[in-house]
Amino acid sequence: MNESPSTLPPLTPSTLYLVATPIGNLEDITLRAIRVLRECDVIGAEDTRRTGLLLKHLDVKKPMISYHAHNEARRTQEIVERLGRGEIIALVSDAGSPGISDPGERVVKAALAAGFRVEAVPGACALVAGLTASGLPADEFHFVGFLPHKSGQRRNRLEKLKEIPGTLVLYESPYRIDKLLNELQDIFPDRQVALARELTKKFEEFLRGKPADLLEQIKDRTLKGEFVVMIAGTDSVSTSA
Repeated sequence: MNESPSTLPPLTPSTLYLVATPIGNLEDITLRAIRVLRECDVIGAEDTRRTGLLLKHLDVKKPMISYHAHNEARRTQEIVERLGRGEIIALVSDAGSPGISDPGERVVKAALAAGFRVEAVPGACALVAGLTASGLPADEFHFVGFLPHKSGQRRNRLEKLKEIPGTLVLYESPYRIDKLLNELQDIFPDRQVALARELTKKFEEFLRGKPADLLEQIKDRTLKGEFVVMIAGTDSVSTSA
């Protein structure tokens, strides 16, 4: 039986809550996430403008501080000091779970090292949404995040991933998806690949096939939105051979 709002346990002082936010559709957010955002003392946001739009939609009015890649060191110290004063802090990224290819890992380590509680408030995550609907094996997978931008480093990284048995999952910009598919055609020509974009949004789309097939499918198309790219692992190649 669900608890009524009046019987829910209060948030814990001196706790850092990692709050997952929508990855596209605003309905992705959980009831628990909304409650934490409403009841915390301050929200650490990767982009305060973007989070401000979400808070306005949720009718939540809370002070925010920025927490992003360029001020992590300074803000981490401030957040730990706030936790020491008993404050309840919610950390959010632009989309999905903080710390997954987004800022968050540094402050989590610092908070734990200082003896404070860290609690995850789970919700939407692009890699899980993409993988589970990809049609590729999800019982074992390896999350890569974003590949390096430089061509030599990208190819070296992909070459090292060739022997991974589970499904590979990575993120890619729409501006580099052609480049990635050409790299996959050279390195993983016989692997099944699934591309997911605009996840949970109106124009959500999955494209599936081998790298050469996908290059043909996206030819002459302008594709928007960040991609989740799933590549079948070595075990899938041996099974289908």
